[in-house]
Amino acid sequence: MGGLCLALSLTSQAAAATTLRISHFLPAMSNAQQHVIEPWCEDLETQSEGELRCQIYPSMQLGGTPAQLADMVRNGVVDIAWTALGYSAGRFPSSEALELPFMLPAGGVEASRIAWAFTQGPAAADFADYKVLAVHSDGGSVFHTRETPVHDRADMQGLRLRAPTRMASNVIDTLGASAVSMPPAQIADTLAKGVIDGASAGWEVVPPTKLDEVTRYHIGTAADQATPTVTVLALLMNQQSYDRLPEKARQVIDSLSGETLSVRFGRAWDEAIDKVKTRLEGDPDQTMITLDDAAYDDMRDATRGIVEDWIADGDNDTDRGALVEQLASVVAEHAPDLRRAE
Repeated sequence: MGGLCLALSLTSQAAAATTLRISHFLPAMSNAQQHVIEPWCEDLETQSEGELRCQIYPSMQLGGTPAQLADMVRNGVVDIAWTALGYSAGRFPSSEALELPFMLPAGGVEASRIAWAFTQGPAAADFADYKVLAVHSDGGSVFHTRETPVHDRADMQGLRLRAPTRMASNVIDTLGASAVSMPPAQIADTLAKGVIDGASAGWEVVPPTKLDEVTRYHIGTAADQATPTVTVLALLMNQQSYDRLPEKARQVIDSLSGETLSVRFGRAWDEAIDKVKTRLEGDPDQTMITLDDAAYDDMRDATRGIVEDWIADGDNDTDRGALVEQLASVVAEHAPDLRRAE
């Protein structure tokens, strides 16, 4: 009788468990899955006492494209999606301010705190259809080139560079190169075939895309310089999937998400960035270039028009000038020593 009761109890517990379907666009071995999403899922299961479990679908295993992830989670095809906001052009219009040129610091934690604060405040309307679990930075744009060392804007003239987002395309084109849009998985092959000369991508993307096997030069900014642009990423949950959970399960999700999870992503990115940079610095076939102040100021000045055009392109319902000012205030609070666009 005791064995039967135990079996019934286990069956009841298994039936009560909710499996959250999580989709993203990178391989299972990616930094995001291994060092953030999987540990977060383990914490969910532990703290919910088995009530919450995860099934992760990397590399778009459920079909669709990275640009469709925001729709997939909003429409309930998956419960949670990790995606880049810029992949869904026009879907998160106010949050695009975060990607404006030379606004945010490079690196993970600091920029992710800024991204979370801005998207939960001035840009909160972008996420009315979602339960937002985290918003974070990819660590900032780095130019990786195959044959051409880039020390200043003159060196960029005529180069064909991969761009991850619409804003990155604007920055690349304005600096004199030609932007070519493509997802991370296509970068190495396209570079190897000579279709492009380099790529704009965060340091963290280098290992999973094998970018260092097809490039030799890596051009970044100094610690006190804002990054040319960022790719803002988010872990978004279907609001109905969240609402129908028991209160205890919702409390567990809330306790492990928000700024806490955003910083968790940022910390994982900083650790990955440090490892990549250390490895490349020790490789005699790789050259690390940091923009000097003159080159930085010139690039920053050249891209001021992007900010002005972005403000002018806003609709009557959104004061984009105010958004830029609000973002500047958030950045000043979290990164007071950063040399930003003025």
